[in-house]
Amino acid sequence: MGFTIDGLREIRELRLPGRLPRRLIRNPVRMAVAEYTGLWGWDVTPGARALRRGPGPGRPECSCGRAECASPGAHPLDPALTITAGTPLRQALADWDRAPGASVLLPTGRGFDVIEVPCGPGRRALLRLERIGLPLGPVAEAPHGRVWFFVAPGAAAQLPQLLYRMGWDDALPQLRCLGPGGHITAPPCEYGGYGPVRWLRAPDLECAEPPPARLLVGALAYVCHRAAG
Repeated sequence: MGFTIDGLREIRELRLPGRLPRRLIRNPVRMAVAEYTGLWGWDVTPGARALRRGPGPGRPECSCGRAECASPGAHPLDPALTITAGTPLRQALADWDRAPGASVLLPTGRGFDVIEVPCGPGRRALLRLERIGLPLGPVAEAPHGRVWFFVAPGAAAQLPQLLYRMGWDDALPQLRCLGPGGHITAPPCEYGGYGPVRWLRAPDLECAEPPPARLLVGALAYVCHRAAG
């Protein structure tokens, strides 16, 4: 992950009144696609949306149209539609328009992996990590009670061994890592009909590179262990 000068210039132009059609500026999803691909260097994949969530425990309908969809509103529509990082702005937006109404998914395993922990422990760990001044990447909170910490790619393969060496392997049931083949729903989109994903720590120029997982795993495993006990 990392911003580019060309991407930064294009995003600035997108935000300047009169430079591009106003509909581009007023649409937060298209703006997010432009920033994720052009500024932060992330791939973007159009995702399904949950069409309805009733008052009861029933599953919502999914925009993919499959009656027995395993992940309503929380899966790629077609991985082949992925918009790669660094795609020129106008082309990225034109490609995005091929999937009208889609949600924004960020594939994991290339620019970053994601360590996922329960919401309560995740928030406590974030405060602890910020307090001691460890380098952090973006952190997002999903409405189904999970917090996503962006870390350097390769973490998914390293995590079990890291936890074992640190003596925290009992934290594995609550702590998992998304790597190649995974994805997360990105702000400002909704996850599975539960509500919008939001940033607890939004991407910016000070956290342009995700940290190695080993810097965060100890704190994340500790809070998960305390929560389980």
